[in-house]
Amino acid sequence: MKLLFAGLLVLLIILQFTLWFGEGGLAEVRELQQQIEQQKDENVRLSERNAALEAEVKDFKQGLSAIEERARNELGMIKEGETFFQIIEPDKPDTK
Repeated sequence: MKLLFAGLLVLLIILQFTLWFGEGGLAEVRELQQQIEQQKDENVRLSERNAALEAEVKDFKQGLSAIEERARNELGMIKEGETFFQIIEPDKPDTK
């Protein structure tokens, strides 16, 4: 009877070890769940970026106003007949 009890105890220990630390065990499942959450966060961020890019492409396809705005802001371009004014504010001394 003692031998049977010892055998069952050893089997229980082996099964518990496999459950906690073995391949497909709880530790691995926890790690995979963390990876899934990180991937979901990354997917949300990329979806938002894709939506912004899609809106920008739609603006470019619909007319010249978006192209004109970008040329003015990023390239400093002006239309023919317009006058360019540049306002330079004086540097403020640091008050730290």
